[in-house]
Amino acid sequence: MSVPDRPVANVFIEKQLDGGLRKIGDGLAGDVITFCGQITAGSDLQIRDALEAIRPPRRRRIGFILDTPGGYIEVAERIADTLRRHYRFVEFIIPDSAMSAGTVLVMSGDKIHMDYFSVLGPIDPQALRPSGGSVPALGYLAQYERLIEKSRAGTLTTAEMTFLVQRFDPAELYSYEQSRDLSISLLKEWLVKYKFKNWKVTKTRRITVTKQLKEERAEQIATELNNTKTWKSHSRGVAMAVLRRRLNLEIEDFGQNPKLTEPVRSYYDLLQDYMGKMGHDGVVHTLGRYTPLVWRSRNA
Repeated sequence: MSVPDRPVANVFIEKQLDGGLRKIGDGLAGDVITFCGQITAGSDLQIRDALEAIRPPRRRRIGFILDTPGGYIEVAERIADTLRRHYRFVEFIIPDSAMSAGTVLVMSGDKIHMDYFSVLGPIDPQALRPSGGSVPALGYLAQYERLIEKSRAGTLTTAEMTFLVQRFDPAELYSYEQSRDLSISLLKEWLVKYKFKNWKVTKTRRITVTKQLKEERAEQIATELNNTKTWKSHSRGVAMAVLRRRLNLEIEDFGQNPKLTEPVRSYYDLLQDYMGKMGHDGVVHTLGRYTPLVWRSRNA
């Protein structure tokens, strides 16, 4: 039994998407890959397959268009390592949002491209619960620490005591602390190795930048992004202007780059419309290769 051909309309739209990706690649002078969806088990494999399928001659750099609500830090680490296996220079483009684990992944880039509408997010990685499902690790730890402080102060209510005893598992707490520590460790490592590699002197005081200064700046950024009290909400977006002003993070404004503004927005709008009409929750897209993502449980 023969497999029916794909609808002509789908082929046409995917060719238009290819054209948009090609324009973005020309603006960056590099290859381009798009990932939209959750950073969860299987997405790293799809990205690996898409990168390996890019035909020579490869360019030395790649633009990674990213739109994600977040996910697992371990998967973000594998994606970053896979990108570096194939490319020496990695640039992240955020047309909308890259939250939580997506923010950590973005920090592995040599450049970050955003505009006034784009947002990153506080780093609150998803951690698996032994009972199933996942939970924002930092939110869980913050709630636990709040109850412990109330207990020390003698203001813990009976209901809160019951909740503390019944709902908080030491093994779970340890795994969440590991997720938090891994996110901070990766962010510090990647910022120093990639984002800060060409940072020679400070902008205002013209001080020579040492490795120690790079590490201190990276730790400041990691600590600030992990501060749940600062950002109030796991899902709160942090705009480009805030990242520049509060974290002194250097970000390229693609809204001010004629080679990227229209291509990025046109491509992303068409991609979102197509994904919506096709019912695709996620996608990996490179030239000539549009791959819808099928989510699966890490426990499967």
